[in-house]
Amino acid sequence: MLHLHPSRKRSAAVQARSRELLASLNASHANRHPRENELETRLLNFELAGRRQLVASDVLDIARESQDTRRRYGLDNPPTAGYGMRCLLARRLVEAGVRFVQVFPPATPDFQPWDSHSKLNKGLRKICGQVEQPSAALITDLKQRGLLDDVIVMWTGEFGRLPITEGTGGRGHNRRAFTLLMAGGGFKPGWTYGTTVEFGYKVVQDRVSVPDLHATILHQLGIDHRRLDYTHLGRPERLTDPDVTGVRVVDELLT
Repeated sequence: MLHLHPSRKRSAAVQARSRELLASLNASHANRHPRENELETRLLNFELAGRRQLVASDVLDIARESQDTRRRYGLDNPPTAGYGMRCLLARRLVEAGVRFVQVFPPATPDFQPWDSHSKLNKGLRKICGQVEQPSAALITDLKQRGLLDDVIVMWTGEFGRLPITEGTGGRGHNRRAFTLLMAGGGFKPGWTYGTTVEFGYKVVQDRVSVPDLHATILHQLGIDHRRLDYTHLGRPERLTDPDVTGVRVVDELLT
């Protein structure tokens, strides 16, 4: 019988032997089921998850962060502390070599606080006050550490809001115009691109479509969007839909 002691700390040597045994068992199992791609992928995913757990405690430990760094991220202020911690951990994950990090908004006033069809004045004032300082601190911190040239920071949603209300439902979705912020990764700093009509309903100059944005980001990652595809439901698909004509890398956005 295998008797487990989940609360007992094991030495590094014991943990290493356990990992070696697990790797041997996985390899033996995989050899008995050759050419099963799903099994191979699952084993690789489990191994990756295991390696992440081994280093996670160090990456998530902010004990050695200076008081000045904590203050800049807003950790000393309850309204900004939650999002500030998320942004600080994002920087630490980037330093540790994590290639993609998604920072979610604070869990209050609700799980998706930006989904504000109504009560815009009260809701937006609160959420903007929570995220503004930490967002700026993340970009500044990455730049000071020499990381911003190699990291793309994208601060965005997936659509905009109409400039008018629709009955009791508040402001609806607007696919004709919305704003996002890009920093680092070869994007021009301190610069705006694109113009809407005066009341923000639709773009009238320098429109960037979602496929254009994807093509530009992939370009900065060294990937040709026309050659990156994956098979889905028996047909090749890609971020920049081949059925959409005129998709381009927006060179005007780049340094």
